[in-house]
Amino acid sequence: MATTGLHQGLKQRHLTMIAIGGVIGAGLFVGSGVVINEAGPGAFITYALSGVLIIMVMQMLGEMAVAKPSTGSFAEYARDALGPWAGFSVAWLYWYFWVIVVGFEAVAGAKIITYWIDAPLWVLSLILMVLMTATNLYSVKSFGEFEYWFAGIKVATILIFLSIGTLFVLGAWPGAHLDFSNLTERGGFFPNGPTILLSSIVVVIFSMVGAEIATIAGAESDDPERAVTKATRSVVWRISLFFIGSVFLLAVILPWNSTELGKSPYVSAFEVIGIPYAASIMNAVVLTSVLSCLNSGLYTASRMLFVLAGRREAPPHVLRVNHRGVPTYALLMSTVVGFLCVIAAYISPKGVFSFLLNSSGAVILFAYILIAGSQFVLRRRADAAGVTLKFRMWLFPWLTIASILAMVAVLVSMAVREDTRSQITLGLASWAFLLIVFRLIKGYRERVVDAEKESREPTPVAAHRLLVLANDELEPADLLAQVRLLGSDRYVEAYVVVPKNPIDTGTAEFARAASIRAATIEVAQARLDEMVRTLRHAGVPTEGRLGDFSPAIALEEGVGSFRPDSILVVRNSEDAQMLVPNDVVAQARESLCIPVYSVIGRPGLPTGAHPHLADPVETRPGGGA
Repeated sequence: MATTGLHQGLKQRHLTMIAIGGVIGAGLFVGSGVVINEAGPGAFITYALSGVLIIMVMQMLGEMAVAKPSTGSFAEYARDALGPWAGFSVAWLYWYFWVIVVGFEAVAGAKIITYWIDAPLWVLSLILMVLMTATNLYSVKSFGEFEYWFAGIKVATILIFLSIGTLFVLGAWPGAHLDFSNLTERGGFFPNGPTILLSSIVVVIFSMVGAEIATIAGAESDDPERAVTKATRSVVWRISLFFIGSVFLLAVILPWNSTELGKSPYVSAFEVIGIPYAASIMNAVVLTSVLSCLNSGLYTASRMLFVLAGRREAPPHVLRVNHRGVPTYALLMSTVVGFLCVIAAYISPKGVFSFLLNSSGAVILFAYILIAGSQFVLRRRADAAGVTLKFRMWLFPWLTIASILAMVAVLVSMAVREDTRSQITLGLASWAFLLIVFRLIKGYRERVVDAEKESREPTPVAAHRLLVLANDELEPADLLAQVRLLGSDRYVEAYVVVPKNPIDTGTAEFARAASIRAATIEVAQARLDEMVRTLRHAGVPTEGRLGDFSPAIALEEGVGSFRPDSILVVRNSEDAQMLVPNDVVAQARESLCIPVYSVIGRPGLPTGAHPHLADPVETRPGGGA
């Protein structure tokens, strides 16, 4: 049976390239030409302004990620800082954004392949989807290796262009001479006015999306703190060099109003310089960029869904992973949406597919605003508590506030621009829909909890064989009191079952997803040992086992092994139940012909806090996941 937990299969070199690859995509190789056409030679200033905003977001995210590495990344931080509604909505929105990106990149990659192969677009798209899905399914390490080499190709291409382009504009390249006239001719530095630089930020900022993936992947690295710190700090020079530097060279080499810019600016620049086979080479590079983005999208979406399941905000089986530590269910669910996007692009490219793209366009800015808001709240909490942070946001709180205002200004610009207005409208509609869903599910949970409160516990009947299902834990004194209340005056034998479930052990709330399996087993075993020791010390003959991933199955297996005449379920508190109530008590009462009692647990003392209970405990091995 599958287990839960993600393997720490990513090395520092993987994290570095994932961070770089997350930023350098087809948006730079192709989209930069559109921006230069629109803004003029001064387009690199637009990239600089957008880069500053991304750097600020990464600094804020880095502060939180170093303090608390989590695969849920900003979704977890939003939940901690702003409340469950923020974590729920931003996680689902971010998942939605990336699964749409996956479908879009599959279609874009297929279009590039048609440069060499004459085949139906949908066939090539499906092949790319299958290949990338297989890569991610194999292992976390295979994802990291794939991204490492593909990002390496992108970086090498940019560095080659920067080197050759610099020599060319300085006149050090054969046949070239010093010439910066393209910066001032044909209308000057700002041919369409300086205000266009601000409106172009709307387009540019989306080409830089992806740097935050490093903080998500960091939880699956050997050293999350070091990996996230290094990846975050490297954003500054990456954006300065790769984006601002290369766009500046493009503006120098090519006239800003050249029609070739709208096609592939790097191909055009290499052709001007005199590089043979420029079109074929750059098409291959752009293809690697697209596949890299597709690969990262599948990874990011699956991990975000994994975290949602850990918070009872997605189906619990999404927490299952294969023997290589890959969340198979989460990955396949994300892949399905990508496949549907490919089908939509084939059947209705200007209808359904266009709607999907527009509805996800503004999501990333919503996420960035929540990142900034979360950092503002959490930093104030940390400062008030006297916590010393290893990685800190610059000039807090002024740069945080300025970043929030800047992102709001970008959203306003999107609402003003006719070509981006639909993205804002549909994005806000998607967010509103999720908030409504959150409220409805939460209301349903509250009604179920109220019904449970109104239901009466069975009248206590003296138990001789009592099975304790510990979904949560009780303090030792409370556990003894419950057993004595239900047990026979003369004799009672106990059997404790603890499910190996990250939700029901509480590990889904505090453990990094990368180590959640080990943390779950550790907490479950500690809980089992503590309960068995407590009962044995009080003279109650007690055995125990670690149970299945599913509490219902763990209970069923325990009943089959122990044959109890009564059952006590130590269930989660209402707050710990999150959006999906724990209904194992209701299921047991309906299916079993013996009394089933319940008690709400509360955190006990750490294992080992009672020296007199610290004797070694022998427990029966159980049928765990």
